[in-house]
Amino acid sequence: MQTLRNLVGGRWRDSASEAVLDLADPATEAVIARFPAGSAADVELAVEAAARAQPAWAALPVADRVARIHRWADVVAEHAAELAELERREMGKPVAIGQSFIDAAVAGLKHSASEALSYDFDTTVDSPGGGRTRIVRNPLGPTAVITPWNFPVPMVLGALGPLLAAGNTVVVKPSERSPMSTVRLFELLTDLPDGVLNLVLGDARAGKPLAEHDQIQLVHFTGSVEAGRDIGAATGRLLHRSVLELGGKDPVVVDAGVDPTATAAAVAFGAFVNTGQICTSMERIYVHRDLAAAFVDALVDAARAYPVRDVLGPLADERQRDIVRRHVDDAVARGAKVRIGGVVPEGPGYFYPATVLTGVDESMLVMTEETFGPIAPVVTVDSFEEGIERASRSRFGLAATVYTHDPAHIEAAARIPAGVVWINQWQGGGPERLYEPAGDSGMGATGARAAYDAATRPASIHLTA
Repeated sequence: MQTLRNLVGGRWRDSASEAVLDLADPATEAVIARFPAGSAADVELAVEAAARAQPAWAALPVADRVARIHRWADVVAEHAAELAELERREMGKPVAIGQSFIDAAVAGLKHSASEALSYDFDTTVDSPGGGRTRIVRNPLGPTAVITPWNFPVPMVLGALGPLLAAGNTVVVKPSERSPMSTVRLFELLTDLPDGVLNLVLGDARAGKPLAEHDQIQLVHFTGSVEAGRDIGAATGRLLHRSVLELGGKDPVVVDAGVDPTATAAAVAFGAFVNTGQICTSMERIYVHRDLAAAFVDALVDAARAYPVRDVLGPLADERQRDIVRRHVDDAVARGAKVRIGGVVPEGPGYFYPATVLTGVDESMLVMTEETFGPIAPVVTVDSFEEGIERASRSRFGLAATVYTHDPAHIEAAARIPAGVVWINQWQGGGPERLYEPAGDSGMGATGARAAYDAATRPASIHLTA
């Protein structure tokens, strides 16, 4: 069993608290690591280290900061397979899927850091009457990144590029449900001065004091709606910034005229990959009546390609499996039909099979609350317009997917209130993507230069002629 510690000011340190948490392998239920439960004292030390390191880090030339981030990214890339294996052990993600996302996150880190080389940190514009105005975008100072359990390494890397390249320092708190891979990620740090990146482990006993610390100028949080509301309220009281990416209940609209078999295969991947534990998993499927029967049959066939132990992998822990099971049981009790799956398999581990439900409606938890499991609930609609309307009813607005060949319907898909809308694909788009979640899915723009706008504070210096 591995014992994990905090990284503060370049040193691995024991927690100030004796309270500890155990981490179990979700495939075997065996305890594989022990780590601090967190404390305000741990957070205080980490924030102090970040505050001490920030002025010198910000004083480095931008190109130097970017080069250091790139060198770290190169080291991480060399260890991607190792990090993916740790993600498998701590939260069940199949290694191939884990490594593909880590590889993409490393490339994203390098790209987002490189944006600093062309970002306008210091510009001068002429003023009427012959004067000039110099606009300087300064780093905020110490910041915090609090990440979820489903993509431990990619979510850390995805947040850090603009924060670090802009001259901020960071305290990272990973989820208490998957800390091992993040600890290893920080063991790979190279070329970053002590205190620029700090790591504090634990649950809310670390997360709450970090989000509420008066020296933390921005909190970048990805996680539940409930925790996001608390963090938004805490940063608001301090008049500090927060970027919140919260839950999702992403819809899929399948129009008449598409290939039902190919589309069902694509939807199966979007619903079942990573055991459905992706914020943008396909969780509500609206299918045009003209092809509903063929689509559902093909979706059931596609689900068979995700055997629970060989391909799908376990859910992160018993708590998550209980949520999935409760949603399915609630749907069945209200009249839904299980076409495949729906039964917890025997044996150890927190497994749940790929499940297709029909006869569902908005009275059921599986259609209104985030499930985060390998469940594909299908609703038959009489028209594309009805599909768009029902897809837009959710209180969530993270992403949506539409399959159609009709140009007018492609245009109509933009009306879905979501930060990202994919047309005839899923998870598409590159580093140029810019979005802000709608509704309960969060707030704060992410991507492109918006991340640098959030990571800096503008000041104007007016000069007379």
